[in-house]
Amino acid sequence: MATKKTTYGNESISALKGADRVRKRPAVIFGSDGLDGCCHSVFEILSNSIDEAREGFGDWVEVTRYLDKSIRVTDRGRGVPVDFNPREDKYNWELVFCELYAGGKYQNNSGENYEFSLGLNGLGSCATQYSSEFMDVTVYRDGYKYDLHFEKGENVGGLKKTKFDYEHTGTVIRWRPDLDVFTDIDVPLEYFQEILKKQAVVNSGIKFILKNELEDGTFEEYSYLYENGIEDYVNELSGEKGLTSIHSIQAERKGKDREDKPEYKVKMHFAFCFNNENPRIEYYHNSSYLEHGGSPDKAARNAFVYVIDKYLKANNKYTKNESKILFNDIQDSLILVGSSFSTMTSYENQTKKAINNKFIQEAMTEVLRSQLEIYFIENKMDAEKISEQILLNKRSRETAEKTRINLKKKLGGNLDVTNRVQKFVDCRSKDLDKREIYIVEGDSALGACKLGRDAEFQAIIPVRGKILNCLKADFDKIFKNDIIIDLIKVLGCGIEVKSKNKELNSFDLGNLRWDKVVICTDADVDGFQIRTLILTMLYTLMPTLIDKGYVYIAESPLYEINSKKKTHFAYTEKEKADILKKLDGEKYTIQRSKGLGENQPEMMWQTTMNPETRRLIKVLPEDINRTQEVFDLLLGDNLAGRKEFIAEHGHEYVDLLDIS
Repeated sequence: MATKKTTYGNESISALKGADRVRKRPAVIFGSDGLDGCCHSVFEILSNSIDEAREGFGDWVEVTRYLDKSIRVTDRGRGVPVDFNPREDKYNWELVFCELYAGGKYQNNSGENYEFSLGLNGLGSCATQYSSEFMDVTVYRDGYKYDLHFEKGENVGGLKKTKFDYEHTGTVIRWRPDLDVFTDIDVPLEYFQEILKKQAVVNSGIKFILKNELEDGTFEEYSYLYENGIEDYVNELSGEKGLTSIHSIQAERKGKDREDKPEYKVKMHFAFCFNNENPRIEYYHNSSYLEHGGSPDKAARNAFVYVIDKYLKANNKYTKNESKILFNDIQDSLILVGSSFSTMTSYENQTKKAINNKFIQEAMTEVLRSQLEIYFIENKMDAEKISEQILLNKRSRETAEKTRINLKKKLGGNLDVTNRVQKFVDCRSKDLDKREIYIVEGDSALGACKLGRDAEFQAIIPVRGKILNCLKADFDKIFKNDIIIDLIKVLGCGIEVKSKNKELNSFDLGNLRWDKVVICTDADVDGFQIRTLILTMLYTLMPTLIDKGYVYIAESPLYEINSKKKTHFAYTEKEKADILKKLDGEKYTIQRSKGLGENQPEMMWQTTMNPETRRLIKVLPEDINRTQEVFDLLLGDNLAGRKEFIAEHGHEYVDLLDIS
């Protein structure tokens, strides 16, 4: 029998009221009920203090992060109006902290307060108050100190007003986001550091101070100040390695998004330079960081491609039938920071991560196009350097794309990898937590390891000869190398390329077919070199395997020492000396260990493959910068540096060579 459904009638409709409008649905206002939403609730309070400072009231904003996860924002602005408002017949504190869509920024397009404002929707202070466990507000203005206290969206105790002799007008707000509203309220220090730095960048001359409470009750302090705003920031990003110097473009325009819409004003400021080391593109609007860009990003893409393509054509830089540049080719060598302000703004949503004003996009496109054309005419040396670099980026991208397609063909197909890789010997287990792949030196080692392994979980692939040095070869050459292609196929996780050629990246750790990748080579100079070249390949093409601890080196014994009672294996000269000392008086024979291919299977199992007795060295990225320096010096293109290193340090390694 079917269950009778509840009647859906006139009484079924209900409305959320008061604080519940935010507390029950925080994602509607803040974009999320998780940590991202909580962070945005913090920014809503901070943005009010920033608006005050930018209007010229105070040049200082302080944020304090407490251990109890509460936050305090202090400014030296005019102080939030909280006293009685005859026009609204209400106290202003009720309008500001208890009414959504109430505030002092709705008339910004008519020349009143806050012409260019972060907060235009009248939601911020109220929404954050509603979503707080508690909020304490202290305001200094009009010769008084005003105090308010809220708990879970409700005012407690009304407004306390005290005559007060203060040094500065201003507002102090301390609150703790409510775990009943957000799933996580532990706003990380890094969020505050990033957001305050970004605000300092686009609000020139305003100092932002961050205080972070430590376990012992003291506070560490950070401060951010950019006197010249985005130009100082671009200079910081570029450092000494810029292709060009920094150029600035500023303009003001008035216009409409549609004929029937009101006219409004937009101010724009762009600072850029070309730099191969640290390309970066950031946009801000009314000092809010536009993570997804919107109108400014569309304008910049259009203008830079239009002007540089026009220059390349006019100066016959393209080869015959060559395709046009893309913005990605420019972006790979561009540091661009844009900061704009408008009296009317259309954000994609309350989180303000993109704007979509049609007029702003058109105005920015027109300004950037015309100013970039002038820049290219007036700076001929820069124009030449830029155009050559962009063409280099483009051709490199196209080569990488061809290489990626060819690589995909080589790695593709649905056949079992056993049939696609010559001489690869798989194991039986499909359990990724047990499977091990031994990369061994040569076919002879393959035979010994194959007979000496545990076929349940140990697989083997031989490396035939010395593989390509991946630090010195270009990607096209690397991916024509059969040994490297076979290793990539067997590992299964694809490649991650540290280069501008993002098209080559196919890495997915989840596709790795092994719990351990074990490099197993002879304990001689040739073996060490092959081991190093394999490590170089992994470091260049899939460094995450090293970073996450999947790569190991199997130690091979240097000496086999036989006495009547036992066979001993020594992996170092010291171990050999210790064993001989213990055999004092006994007869023994000693021989330098043979290559892996000459070992008996039993010996291979005992010394190199048995998890109970083998010695594996885990390759750790403890100092990735130092590792990179050493790899680049000894295996890269720095021939002069390598000669100098060998001349200075070569004698230290002579004892590692077998010169007997």
